[in-house]
Amino acid sequence: MKYLLTILSVVLLSAFNVPDDGSIHNFKVKSITGGTIDFSKFKGKKILIVNTASKCGYTPQYNALQKLADEYKDKLVVVGFPAGNFNQELSTDSDIQEFCKLNYGVKFPLASKVSVKGEDMAPIYQWLTSKAKNGVLDAEIKWNFNKFLLDENGKMIAYFPSKVTPDSEDILKFVK
Repeated sequence: MKYLLTILSVVLLSAFNVPDDGSIHNFKVKSITGGTIDFSKFKGKKILIVNTASKCGYTPQYNALQKLADEYKDKLVVVGFPAGNFNQELSTDSDIQEFCKLNYGVKFPLASKVSVKGEDMAPIYQWLTSKAKNGVLDAEIKWNFNKFLLDENGKMIAYFPSKVTPDSEDILKFVK
């Protein structure tokens, strides 16, 4: 009986922690503009998710991210998640949005500022970084501009650390 209760507990906990079909398409997050980014609207396209920051040495990657979003708009969506975990992000969503538009011409969706690590990690990042939840890989966010690539069905394909640029062949080979 104890064994059965343990199995049942694991199943029930999993149901609350893992999206039904193991897909990112089950997530909705607050947009930097105040609306909602509904990942189910990206079905049929690959998704590149990036934790961003406005005052980081990697911030110029915004240029390559926007170029990638423009060039492959029929088959890829880039979504940025501004995060202040490394003390390199502006304090308000409106400041972040203005900075991104003015300095890098960012038009791809940006989420409201979130935490990408620690006890207050956003649920979508809990899913992205846990093999137990995404079914593919574990990843640790060690800095800004980490990238997660998902397929057209919302399933994890790969993780790329900060130094891998959005226009690198490591990423492009999956997008082309």
